[in-house]
Amino acid sequence: MKLSQLCEAIGLVYEGQECEIEAIAPLPDAKPHHLSFVEHDRYLKDLPGTQAAAVLIRKQHADALPAGSQALICDSPYLMMARASALFAHPAPLETPPIIEPDCTIHPNAAIANGSTLGAGCCVMAGVAIGQGVRIGQGVTLHPNVVIYDGAEIGDRVTIHAGSVIGSDGFGYAHTPEGAHVKIHHFGRVIIGSDVEIGANATIDRAVFGQTRIKAGTKIDNLVHIAHNVEIGEHSLLAAQVGFAGSAKTGRNFTIGGQSGVSGHLEVGDFATVAARSGVSKSIEGHKTYAGFPLMEHRLWLRLQARISKLLK
Repeated sequence: MKLSQLCEAIGLVYEGQECEIEAIAPLPDAKPHHLSFVEHDRYLKDLPGTQAAAVLIRKQHADALPAGSQALICDSPYLMMARASALFAHPAPLETPPIIEPDCTIHPNAAIANGSTLGAGCCVMAGVAIGQGVRIGQGVTLHPNVVIYDGAEIGDRVTIHAGSVIGSDGFGYAHTPEGAHVKIHHFGRVIIGSDVEIGANATIDRAVFGQTRIKAGTKIDNLVHIAHNVEIGEHSLLAAQVGFAGSAKTGRNFTIGGQSGVSGHLEVGDFATVAARSGVSKSIEGHKTYAGFPLMEHRLWLRLQARISKLLK
């Protein structure tokens, strides 16, 4: 898409040098055919080194752009990026037929799109839908009505139970001054490591850019939601009805009890444990057990509950 056409589509006046824009990318990852944006001051450090052809940016920050990048001046770069994302939301269909290795069992009404690959010994049951460009390893079992969106990567010996959705868009919107919500289309993907098991009706969202990652050996219960750009460490255990907000990151062997929630953009250390119905609203150290909301170490939470019970007598 020509940069001038893109600007016209999102409502910006364009007076610069014409170029071709193929996709949107964050500043550090952008190449000369990419559009990028900067919304928060914490990303200004990435401006001098970006290779983006054009950057949606506020006027006061435009001078920090390198010579090869054009400034698209606007009051709300995030909102403009959201509008631009709709222009790249539907990639061209792949023409290469799917490659299915020997010894796979594929139900007749399963759908496998072009450009996807399935390793040896996979079992794909009724109603499964696999998008284009999906890579699936060996010995994977997909139970009925599993949906895997475009571009996902599934490791060896993974089991995904009925009704789970891998790679749908995350919950991301920009907001107009009038209060309307403009969808941010997601261009990243989901990567699931080997020996992962995912329960029924779980949802794992694709990244906005980059990856949502579930590392090897992790076990996920039914009805778990993992938002965009989350990273779950190796051999973690996630109980039913747990939710992770965007860009949260856990270490290895993290255990979290049912109906607990983890806020976005925080980090959880290795071998941390969070009890059921707890709220993780700040980054926490590893090798400790936590409970409650506000979150505290489990031993302190038990003492607090004991004192509260005495007040009620």
